Amino acid sequence: MDPEIQKMREVVLVYLDRSGGLQKFVHDCKKYNDSKQSYAVYRFIISINPSDIAELDATLGNYILHNPLQAAQIFQSVCFIAIKTLSLIEQLQTEAQISILLKPTHLPPLPSYVLSLSAYPFNYTSPRFYMSEGIVIAMGTVTKYTQGARFLCTEETCPFSEGFRCIRVHCPGATESATVRTDFVCSLCSSPLQEDMKFRVLGDKQIVEMIDAKILNALKGYSIDKSHFRIQAFTLFLRDELANKMTIGNHYRIIGIPACVQNGLQATACIEVNSVQLYKPNGAAFVSDNFRYLLSLTSSSCWRFTAVLANIFASQVVPPGTYNTLKLAILLSLVQTCEKENADYLDLLIMTSDTLVIDRLLNYSLCLLPRGIRHPPSSDIFPSVSKDKHGTGSASIQACSAVLAKGGICYIGDLSSYKKDKLELLQSVLESRTTTVFIPGKKYGEEADQQVTVSVQTNFWSFVDVDSSSKKHIQKENFLIGQMDVSLIPVNLVDGFGLLIYNEFPSCRLSSPVVHHILKKAINPEAMLYKVSQQFRTQDYEEFILFARNLHVELSSEAESLIQGYYLASRRVRRDSIHGSTLSASALKILISLAKAHTKLSLRQTVLEEDAVIAVLLLESSLTLKHGTSALCVAPNPVFPFDLSDENALQQRDIYLMQCHHQLLKFIAAYSPGIHFNTNEE
Repeated sequence: MDPEIQKMREVVLVYLDRSGGLQKFVHDCKKYNDSKQSYAVYRFIISINPSDIAELDATLGNYILHNPLQAAQIFQSVCFIAIKTLSLIEQLQTEAQISILLKPTHLPPLPSYVLSLSAYPFNYTSPRFYMSEGIVIAMGTVTKYTQGARFLCTEETCPFSEGFRCIRVHCPGATESATVRTDFVCSLCSSPLQEDMKFRVLGDKQIVEMIDAKILNALKGYSIDKSHFRIQAFTLFLRDELANKMTIGNHYRIIGIPACVQNGLQATACIEVNSVQLYKPNGAAFVSDNFRYLLSLTSSSCWRFTAVLANIFASQVVPPGTYNTLKLAILLSLVQTCEKENADYLDLLIMTSDTLVIDRLLNYSLCLLPRGIRHPPSSDIFPSVSKDKHGTGSASIQACSAVLAKGGICYIGDLSSYKKDKLELLQSVLESRTTTVFIPGKKYGEEADQQVTVSVQTNFWSFVDVDSSSKKHIQKENFLIGQMDVSLIPVNLVDGFGLLIYNEFPSCRLSSPVVHHILKKAINPEAMLYKVSQQFRTQDYEEFILFARNLHVELSSEAESLIQGYYLASRRVRRDSIHGSTLSASALKILISLAKAHTKLSLRQTVLEEDAVIAVLLLESSLTLKHGTSALCVAPNPVFPFDLSDENALQQRDIYLMQCHHQLLKFIAAYSPGIHFNTNEE
């Protein structure tokens, strides 16, 4: 025996003893021994810390990292000797029956151990461990594969015609035909081998498609990053305990062994996954000095900071001071994005005639989040099912725009361009935040039909072109005061969106600053037209939003009472004799989400009454557009009643909002008398 191999075996035994791996191995053997059943293959998973191994013996550490299949054979021989010496499994006969899967806890943080999914060439010829990361864009259903099988020689006089001498075990990247087929021959007498079907060991297998996270930049409607890169999805094989460990749309970091799978004339680069870890971005977001200084300047009022933020936001796309209500709503929606279950969502539906300007503004805003997806009209918004392209015939669920926008924004464009079935599906998702994918068993080789529920954790943005929609249908004549004609879109779908917003400037009378801005940008797209664009850069807004959206906020009792009081009063006021209350059941959630978003945008962690006032005014304005004005009777543009040209304008706005607050308290007292407040008459 090679003395180097023998030395590595000794190191393996020492490592297993020190790391606790030997104790786990003995425990796993006991399970097999207690079953009293003979298996063709006994499978063991051994966790390996490459750093600890390298400290014990550098040669073995290098062997595990760069020749994992051969290193597994060393562990296999050590485990076989341990089983026989300690009589751990009575049924075990040969070393070939032991299958060892080495799972490294991590890999050295060096470029040579990283397999980039966007780099060329893609090195899939080295059967060693690599680390890679990406986003899951497709997932197949779980099917079976052969872990191992027992073969017997057909020549009765051959020693291999009995026992467990001819064992075939699955290797990384190998197809099913590499493990079991009918043309194997005996290595001793060259007679045909025949599988003993009683001893075939089956395991779970799942095929997953993953792609580099750079795909998110390609799916944004507008990007500051002008670099070009190559993107290619690749195949992952998840086996046994790793099946169903991934969720479609999530970002993962994996360790695995690359391989090339031959399917007829087509070769597919893939990775046999060894371990899966949910990716979490490093480094905490922070707020720039300019934003901190602005916060200190506006600290005298709870409303001023967010007002100035909205006023100067997106100055690269629209002039400061224009579209303030819409820009505030966008900022509120941006900070209400996260990947948590039962999160506070804030969807936006915009009624506009200025589709070009609004489209540019929404596209620009998408890029402030890591996951801002502009939905391409040619594809599906929600997951769909197709046949797996690797020849298995099983179903594969394809991630679409809404799933890829997980924890971000899905911008779906003009809502009036979608057909009725798509709008009904969107309404269902807005109500439940889930979508169900139906997989017909007959079509995909399964015994029964399946239904897979996919979580949709994203905010939706959309707009309706008022000019085009008015040409497609006959408008109603019996409008209430303040009500808009939104009859082209189903009522329940409009209610599904958190906010309905009508922008300030119809296309027939675009404001002079907007016209000048568009003309100057057309002449020089890269020009910085305003000083504020240099003081508060796009990158500053990106960092600000990432910081603000991670703030954990709590409702104060005063804010909660104000929100509940307004909700109950509005349900009493907004009702008719036929349909009852016109206020949707989701209105309370929307109010809370708006108030929390305004708190985050103000960089606070407690929702105050002032935040609740902004939430109420925004929602009441939205309800007025849908159903007409109520007894509260807010102005057409209640959050920004006039231009914010100087500090005096901010002072006037504060006085106006205080009056709105007082008016709101009177409204609640009149229509929801069960709610009590300590009102300040001054």
